[in-house]
Amino acid sequence: MSDREIIAILRGITPDEAVPVADALVAAGITRIEVPLNSPEPFDSIGKMLDAHGDVAMIGAGTVLDVRDVERLHQMGAHMVVSPDANAAVIVATKQAGMLSYPGVMTPTECFAALYAGADGLKLFPASHLGISGLKAIGAVLPKGTKTYAVGGVGAADFADWLGAGITGFGIGSALYKPGLSVDVVAARAAEMVAAYDAAA
Repeated sequence: MSDREIIAILRGITPDEAVPVADALVAAGITRIEVPLNSPEPFDSIGKMLDAHGDVAMIGAGTVLDVRDVERLHQMGAHMVVSPDANAAVIVATKQAGMLSYPGVMTPTECFAALYAGADGLKLFPASHLGISGLKAIGAVLPKGTKTYAVGGVGAADFADWLGAGITGFGIGSALYKPGLSVDVVAARAAEMVAAYDAAA
């Protein structure tokens, strides 16, 4: 798995697209892939991606709001659980199942609550509203080494500024994939994203 801290968020992907899109992302060097559970038949897509790339990529679910979904993901062999909120029960269940936990946070209170529950990294969402000044302010009080990810309204053109401000990585959604895009377009976008990340990092 590459060490690029880019998580591809494939909201709306279908099981038929799952493997071809994952192929394109992995080939480009993006090896962290999240299928939000409000996508069509998300568990089918995740299962297919795990079968195809589970040995070389970190594959899991996003928009995970329920402990029962955490258990299902664990049984499938998924690697990570990403949420829009900082639900302690979901975080604890994720860690007990041996998966990585990336809850969504916006405020210092949410950040610390998520860390106390055992989160591996914090998904700052929506990052565009928090801004770099907000990241710096929160970063000043977070424990040293806390992993933070900018998600929502942050793209390749912003990588250098955010990395310079101390962000660990990025969750990228519609700038990489949205329903209706061809695999070729996703592959091209992924290559551009990786080039921008490598240049900024």
